[in-house]
Amino acid sequence: MKVNIEIDCSPEEARAFMGLPDVSAFNQQMVEEMSARMRENIKQMEPETFMRSMMSFGGEWQRQFMDMMQKASGSKS
Repeated sequence: MKVNIEIDCSPEEARAFMGLPDVSAFNQQMVEEMSARMRENIKQMEPETFMRSMMSFGGEWQRQFMDMMQKASGSKS
């Protein structure tokens, strides 16, 4: 014998029926945190901010940056 039961309910109703916790507040907090981190990382990608942070590494960084640019352009200076 085979019995099929179809239940039409929302995810919230299904969680409540099965006794699972409501995690919507936690989910909202996680989304807000991830959005804040993404906004901060986007600021780091602005050329002026990026160069300012990289200049703190000194002359060695500049040499490595120039080597990388020369390799990318195909130059052999």
